[in-house]
Amino acid sequence: MTPFDRPPVGMNLSRTSKLVAQAFDAALVKAGGTLPVWLTLLSVKSSELANQRELAGMIGIQGATLTHHLNAMEAQGLLTRRRDPDNRRVHLVELTEAGEAMFLRLRAAALIFDKRLRAGLPDDRLAEFAEVLAALRANVAPAK
Repeated sequence: MTPFDRPPVGMNLSRTSKLVAQAFDAALVKAGGTLPVWLTLLSVKSSELANQRELAGMIGIQGATLTHHLNAMEAQGLLTRRRDPDNRRVHLVELTEAGEAMFLRLRAAALIFDKRLRAGLPDDRLAEFAEVLAALRANVAPAK
């Protein structure tokens, strides 16, 4: 068997990733949100009072991109921002009641999607798959 008998791992992973991401995005849109909104709500929810710099790091986006998303979410009434009294350059982000409700809707959609994604796959295969993904990440991580 030659290496060309099957698609390269990276190409297969990339195609699968795009398809799964599109399906997940569609599930979030159907629930009234988007992936950036979900990631932001999840990140704010998982920390007591998050500042914008911390949120950008948790989500994995640049500060300017996060500011764009936060502006839109604040306009929708999903969150509030206020200056940190100990450091006026830092904005603290908190969910509003509407943000909490959106978080619950999107969490339900994410859980339903995860159940759909895992359908027919036993836990031991999923654990092995997680190990393979970790090895793939390690194989392409920058050398230290």
